[in-house]
Amino acid sequence: MTTAELLSKTDRSIRKLATFLPSFLYTGIYSYGRKFFLNRFCNEEPKPFRAAKHHSVKLWDIEFSVPLFNSAGMFKTGDGYRTIALQGAGAYLAGTTTSVARKGNRKKAIIHPFVPLPRSGTALNWMGLPNPGNEILAKKLSKVEKIQGCPIGTSLSNSPDLSNMDALYGCVEGLKLFEKANVDFIELNESCPNLEAHNNLSKDIISDLIYRLEFISSNYLRKRMRNLPVIVKFSIDTEIELLYLLIDALLDLGFDGINFGNTSTNYNLFLDEIDTKEKKIYSYFYQTFGGGISGKPLKEKSLLLCSSAVKYLERKNLSKEFYVIRTGGIENLEDILLSKKNGILLNQWFTGYFENFSKYGHRVYRELFT
Repeated sequence: MTTAELLSKTDRSIRKLATFLPSFLYTGIYSYGRKFFLNRFCNEEPKPFRAAKHHSVKLWDIEFSVPLFNSAGMFKTGDGYRTIALQGAGAYLAGTTTSVARKGNRKKAIIHPFVPLPRSGTALNWMGLPNPGNEILAKKLSKVEKIQGCPIGTSLSNSPDLSNMDALYGCVEGLKLFEKANVDFIELNESCPNLEAHNNLSKDIISDLIYRLEFISSNYLRKRMRNLPVIVKFSIDTEIELLYLLIDALLDLGFDGINFGNTSTNYNLFLDEIDTKEKKIYSYFYQTFGGGISGKPLKEKSLLLCSSAVKYLERKNLSKEFYVIRTGGIENLEDILLSKKNGILLNQWFTGYFENFSKYGHRVYRELFT
């Protein structure tokens, strides 16, 4: 058993008991412990696994060995590719990064606040996009030796530290850097729970979003030097009536896919899905820090948004590949099969991944796809 496996299994045995600690202490322990765990996890080399060929999916001329891989935020600094690839993941997604490096959020002496709620199958975080910047991540990814069936993607976002135009120019430069770094696909993150313009996407801010997308289309997409898919990720809180407008905009502007969705900031909506024993921590966290909710509570909404998007796309006579990616509440093979039944060919997970890792360790993909 590796160090990361031992840490995760030990945590699994005590985490429910730990939720009875004072909320501040519980948040501090897990915020620090998450970084301690990931530092060890990213340096481990598990026994290689490659799922049977029938599990693979080929989109945009890219082979994904399985229709499941990590969501943005797991590997912000570009570490851990070999670990994930050897496990048998369908892809590896780095980031989210910005044009300007960010230290991320800190409040009440807690850096990058994060808590899991094990009984509820959820977690909350208020990290604030900590990252080394596009240039450093691109340089690191350019040196990674790829493993067949596990393409490299990266997630980037406009920098909230810059003016609107500087942020847009920085984002375009980032796209060019990652293209030169030979990544296989890019995810443009319009769903960070810690950026006001990304929250609760509604009609009053849609014009700003469309302007950003138009700028990126004119200054990057139309000038790509190779077939490099760019997918746009939106919040799970996106209003359903905006779904068709967003898809039409992405198609018209030359984007290659859409992802629903990242964490939610609709705290009251999911309150009933939080276990009674964990409501105190849940309320403490969002009232103190804000941030986003991930995991099981998002399952139904992510399926609704993504399946609705697929049905809308099926009514169009598309001349190019455009796919829907589902993120939120993915926990097991049944979720993946349900996605496939609804025409969703790729899935991302975060909270569900770590829950499964606590059970199976580095056999996490082997357990799902054998």
